[in-house]
Amino acid sequence: MTVKKIVPVILSGGSGTRLWPMSRPEMPKQMLALTAEQTMLQLTAGRAQGAVFAAPIVVANARHADLVEQQLADAGAHPQTLILEPLGRNTAPAIALAAIAAGRGHEALLVMPSDHVIADVPAFHAAIDRALPMVSQGWLVTFGITPDAPETGYGWIQVGEAMAPGVHSVVRFVEKPPRDAAEVMLASGDHAWNGGIFLFRADKYLEALAQFAPGMLVATEEAMAKARHEGVRIYPDATAFAASPDDSIDYAVMEKAERVAVVPVTMGWNDVGSWDALHAISSRDVNGNTHRGDGGGSVLAIDTNNCFVRSDGVRVALVGVEDLIVVASGNDVLVLPRGRSQEVKKLIEAMKGSPSQ
Repeated sequence: MTVKKIVPVILSGGSGTRLWPMSRPEMPKQMLALTAEQTMLQLTAGRAQGAVFAAPIVVANARHADLVEQQLADAGAHPQTLILEPLGRNTAPAIALAAIAAGRGHEALLVMPSDHVIADVPAFHAAIDRALPMVSQGWLVTFGITPDAPETGYGWIQVGEAMAPGVHSVVRFVEKPPRDAAEVMLASGDHAWNGGIFLFRADKYLEALAQFAPGMLVATEEAMAKARHEGVRIYPDATAFAASPDDSIDYAVMEKAERVAVVPVTMGWNDVGSWDALHAISSRDVNGNTHRGDGGGSVLAIDTNNCFVRSDGVRVALVGVEDLIVVASGNDVLVLPRGRSQEVKKLIEAMKGSPSQ
C-alpha cells in the first residue's frame, strides 16, 4: 500500500524544567519563543505543513489546552485533534492515544517532540521521503541524527546495513552513555543520536504495543473509549489512563520490535535541553555573548565575554565577567558557569524542599 497523507503527531506534554526559570509547569519551554519569533510549538507545527501532510494531532497536558490552541491558531496550524492528557505517562502511551485518534489504520504518523530545533527543514522532508516506502511496508522508522560531539545526554543508535536508499537496519539502541563510550561511538562513524522523531503506520504501532506492552494498549484504548469530546478536544478518561504503564516509546516498542529501521539525517537538530545548548545554537556578538531581553527585559554587558544572558522583565547588567549563564524571569534569577546548566535540575529538586516555595 502507498501512504497518501502523513499525520503529524506533536507531543507537547513535557515540562521543560531544565530551562528554569523561564520554563515552568504553567509555561513549559515548547510554549516559549526561545530560538525565533515563533514558539517552539509553532515552529514544530510549521515543519509539517504542505500537500503531503494532514492537519496535526497534538497531545498535550490538559492544563495547557487554551495556550496550545491559541499558539497553533496564531501560526495557522489548526489541529484536527487535541488530545489532553489528564496526567503524564511518557511518550509510548501518548503516541498510542494519537494512533487510536488517527483511526488505527494505515495512516502514517510523523511523531515529533514539540520542543526541538531543526534548522534544515528541507533535509528533514527529504529524510521523510526516504522513509515512506519502508513505512508503507509496515516498518517502524526512527530518524538518526548525525552526531558531532560525544554527547552523554542523548541515546544513540548503531546504524546497520542499508535496506533501501538512505534507510538502514538498526543494530542496537544505546541508552545515554558514559563519556568514554560516547567518544568511541562518535569515532566509529556508524552511530547516530536518537532524536526521538519517528514515522510509522498507526496500525503497526498498535500491533507492536499489543505484542510488547499489552497493558498499555488496554489502558489507552479504554481511556479513549471513555473519553470526553469538546470540539477538536479529546479528554481521555483519567482513571483508565492512569492505569497505563509510564514508559517511553524506545523502551516499550523500538528496542524490542523486529521491523525497525533508521534514516540517518543531518538537519541542524538540537533538543535545546539546557541553557548551554541554547547558547550553542544562538548568534553571538563579537565578544561571544548571546543576550536578549523579552517582554520589557533588557540586558547590558560591558567588558563581558562568552556569556549567555536572557531576561523577560528586569534589567540585567554585567561588567567584567565571562563564561556565565544568567537568566532572569519574573522574580527568579539563575546564575551559573557555562557548561553546568544541566545542574538546573538540582536546583529544582532543592527548591521543592525549600520553605519559601
